Amino acid sequence: MSLVNPEPLTVENQQLLQKFTVQRQAFSAAPMPSLGERKAKLKALKQALLKHQQALTDALSRDYGHRSTDDSLISDILPVVTQINYSLRHLKGWMKPSRRHAGLLLAPASVRVEYQPKGVVGIIVPWNFPIMLSLSPLATVIAAGNRAMLKLSEYTPHTNAALRSLLAEVFDGSEVCVIEGEAEIAASFSALPFDHLLFTGSTQVGRHVMRAAADNLTPVTLELGGKSPVLIARDMPMETAVERLIYGKCLNAGQICVAPDYILCPSGKEAEFISAYRRRFQQFYPDFANTPDYGQIVNERQAARLVALLEDATAKGAQVFAADREQPLRKLPSAEQRKWPTLLLTKVSDDMKLMQEEIFGPLLPLVSYQELGQALDYIKARPRPLALYLMSFDKEVQQKVLSQTHSGGVCINETVFHVAADDAPFGGIGPSGMGHYHGQEGFRTFSHARTVLSRGRLNTGKLVHPPYGKGIQKLLLKVFLR
Repeated sequence: MSLVNPEPLTVENQQLLQKFTVQRQAFSAAPMPSLGERKAKLKALKQALLKHQQALTDALSRDYGHRSTDDSLISDILPVVTQINYSLRHLKGWMKPSRRHAGLLLAPASVRVEYQPKGVVGIIVPWNFPIMLSLSPLATVIAAGNRAMLKLSEYTPHTNAALRSLLAEVFDGSEVCVIEGEAEIAASFSALPFDHLLFTGSTQVGRHVMRAAADNLTPVTLELGGKSPVLIARDMPMETAVERLIYGKCLNAGQICVAPDYILCPSGKEAEFISAYRRRFQQFYPDFANTPDYGQIVNERQAARLVALLEDATAKGAQVFAADREQPLRKLPSAEQRKWPTLLLTKVSDDMKLMQEEIFGPLLPLVSYQELGQALDYIKARPRPLALYLMSFDKEVQQKVLSQTHSGGVCINETVFHVAADDAPFGGIGPSGMGHYHGQEGFRTFSHARTVLSRGRLNTGKLVHPPYGKGIQKLLLKVFLR
């Protein structure tokens, strides 16, 4: 939605453009918020989040039909609070210009890099963690001195209303504004001439977002997903492997971009894995049908997608084992049911849809391998994932996996917790995304690194001015062209 020679706009698009223009004009009037101003906004955002945490978790549970309050506190609210605390401690250092070396050729001169706010940042928020994935990037955007427009998911209307109320207490519309709507509004939002655009969601939609942003040459950060594998090495006791990975699969019923997507299991140990997973799952949720600690699939549309994956897999020979029971699964779950235990699948093959698409739910296929090299070849033959999980205490195995694979991030003997590391970048690679927004790397993502070269009264630059061929020029070329 370029500002230059725009096409006729719908009412909704006119409103979007008007809100964007308000923010752009406000930024132009105050393009460099002080350290004190930024910290004050971050502190106010944190206090509002703590004040509204019960309303937010209640709203999120209504949107899901049921979602564990503790899951929401741990995975949606706690990470934002810790990130704001971390940013408040380090923001002064991040904002400080960094000195660089001018080099002998440019002497005498000084060179420094200043970190400017970019301007107006667009944030497109998914439905799976709508609190954390809106407020966490927003905190970094504010820390970097920008203004923001948030496009919230149409699948979480109750949470959106709670977020609107929270944000209205801290920001006016020229600082932060909230946009809601379905696919058409999302497409128009992506086409606004933002100074930066952050999208969290599927790889397929990420491609559309990037195309829309390209028309305005808007830089993008894409936090996508993909099929994040768990490689269990032969040295790892199966009980320990399951203990380390099961939380990452059960949290939010597996509806996480970094959830374990499939298991690379040593051949002959599949039954041992299933048995260990069932025991641990039933310890977590001893009365699964009635437990408040396990969440639902967000809506029937997503449940129907998972049903289709299951039906395709079983039609092609996969066997399904439910984690909440020992007896065979007699009937596949329905889309209306929406509260599913982890369903473990064996005898899977590459022609099954669940081995081609990101699962994003409580299905967990097991892929058998003979030797470590075979497992690594399997990973490398597929699109680079957002996360790679290795279960092994063998240092040689760890180093081999790290040196021979690519992924957005890695956990060794753990899953998903690397996302909570405030002092480290988080992001994907290739089909799983580009760019980062955690820690100092996030601050720099939403800042423009502007180089400033400064000279005093002495001007050595004139030594290379025309006419060419002077002795000093020949000497300079002789000294530096070697």
